Amino acid sequence: MLDIPCVIFAGGKSSRMGEDKALLPFASYTTLTEFQLSRLSKIFKTIYISCRNKNKFDFDANFIEDVQKGDIFAPTLGFVSIFEKIKENSFFAISVDTPFVSLKEIDKLVEFNGLAYDAVVAKTEEGIHPLCGIYSRSLQRSFEDMLLHDNHKLGFLLKNANTKYVDFSDSKAFLNLNHPNDYQKALTLI
Repeated sequence: MLDIPCVIFAGGKSSRMGEDKALLPFASYTTLTEFQLSRLSKIFKTIYISCRNKNKFDFDANFIEDVQKGDIFAPTLGFVSIFEKIKENSFFAISVDTPFVSLKEIDKLVEFNGLAYDAVVAKTEEGIHPLCGIYSRSLQRSFEDMLLHDNHKLGFLLKNANTKYVDFSDSKAFLNLNHPNDYQKALTLI
């Protein structure tokens, strides 16, 4: 099992889905979040769930609630809250809506943990996947500044940091459930 903590980001607005995707049923689980927690618990020793409010979930887990409330639904607030909570120098970030990222992809990213990178992020022909990778505490101040200035563009941060982009030729693992049709497609792939 991997020592690096894993954080499942489950606090987004889900505006394109039309309902909270973290709470959608998936496989034999009541929610997509429980599905992710269960499968990732077989890979990582420690798992956290980043969210706005843990009360929306009806199961026990290590939750990291956003330090601020309000209208910010961007992962920036999650990153700030995570770095305030965890003690480790880095963590593996994964979005709740990417249920097919497997040990194979995770291992390839984790190979670069502990090297001199601020971030290690998955990249496919579709582009970068900022919520599938490793983030170092060296970015804590940058995330705090982004939040202060209401700038929530992870791509901009990664472009200006010492980021290692890890290429993956097969993008199927990175299917992101943004729209109802993505969710329906994912249900056929389980």
